[in-house]
Parts: sequence; structure tokens; C-alpha cells
Amino acid sequence: MSSTVSNQKRPTILLIAASRGLGLAMAEEFLKKGWNVVGTAREGSDRTKLNALKEKFQGCLEVETLDICEQAQVTALRERLSGRMFEMLFVNAGITNSNEMAMIGEVATEEFIRVMVTNALCPMRVVEAFQDIVSTNGLIGVMSSGQGSIANNLTGMREVYRGSKAALNQFMRSFAARDPESSRAMVVMAPGWVRTELGGPNAHLSIEESIPNLVEVLLKKQGHAGLEYLDYLGRTVPW
Repeated sequence: MSSTVSNQKRPTILLIAASRGLGLAMAEEFLKKGWNVVGTAREGSDRTKLNALKEKFQGCLEVETLDICEQAQVTALRERLSGRMFEMLFVNAGITNSNEMAMIGEVATEEFIRVMVTNALCPMRVVEAFQDIVSTNGLIGVMSSGQGSIANNLTGMREVYRGSKAALNQFMRSFAARDPESSRAMVVMAPGWVRTELGGPNAHLSIEESIPNLVEVLLKKQGHAGLEYLDYLGRTVPW
């Protein structure tokens, strides 16, 4: 009984796409810091590591099924979570195109649509759907990238991915601009170039170098209203 009461007093994050890579590391870091986590994974994905975390942090981690590109699943999860309130919502989902170095004119229409829908449209649909179950002094965040910065794009390359993250940033700015008096903190995060399945083996940072710092940035951002574009060390990224 005392454990249940204790768990109920812990703040809770709804972490979208938590089954691997950065999302899984975020889930573990929040659990270590005394948070409850509701983490999502796609049906049929490798949930072994997320379930192992559930065993390690008993009563503190819930695993939900969600593919953010399936609107029926988004609606169903929102209904399952009705009546609950979260201190933080963070959307981590993202992909890249099969040929990252292809120039924009070379990219097939279907591939362009797939990346833009997954990286920009669907995360914002999740934000829209779940915003009302984030506390008024809570935080709403999405995983962007330093490559989403237009000002910092001095080299080109990874053009579709860059464009999708720049679009996500713009949509979050529109979301924040609708209610400039909102007391919520909002953030688009640049985690750095991290060695994951998405980032590849040549990335500059390990997950251990990025995610603990990133989580600290999110925790420090709590209680500070307004939208910011920040990197994993808390530095402002130019839009």
C-alpha cells in the first residue's frame, strides 16, 4: 500500500516512442529521477528492453501500444488515458529517408510524404490530442534536431530530414502562438548527433552523453512558460 501511495505522488511523463534508442534511454532516466513513465511502443516492435525496465521499476512504468501514424490508435490511447493528468508530454518519434544524402529533387514523392508525415504531421497530431491532459504548469516537448535549424544549415545534406524537422519546429511555434498567455513550458529539443539506429555508428555522441543531459534540460525548463528550441546542454538553437 505504501509503495502504491508513493508511486501516485511521483510526477508522470507520457513518453511517446519509448521502446528503443533515445526514447528508451529517456524512460530509464526519468524513472531513475523518481518519475512515473507511461511509455508507448508500436505493436509488434521489440518491447523487450522496455518491459525489462518495467520489471526493474515495478509500479512506475506503464507500456501502451501506439503507432503515431495510425490515427485510430492515437484516439484509442487518448480515450484510455481520460481522467488522468500528466506533468509532461514528450513526443520522441522520428524517421529518416532511405537515402539520406539524396538531394530534394531526387527524392521520390512517396518517400518525401512518409518522412514529413512521420516527423512533422503525426507528432503534432499527438500534441493536439493529448494537450488537455497535461497540467497547466506542465511541459509539452517534441524531439527535433539541430538539423531542423534553418539558420545553422550551412552544409546542406540530409535535406528531407532537415525539412521535416524544420516543419516540426514551425508547427510547434504555431501551436505556442495560438495561446501566448499559456503557463505551460514548451520545447523542441535537439539531442545532438547520437549513435543510435537513426543516428548511425559515426555519430559524435553516445546515448549516455546525450540523454541524461537532455532530461536535465527538460526538468529545468519546467515552470518556465513559453516555447524554446534547446539542445541537450540547454543551449538555445537558432530557428
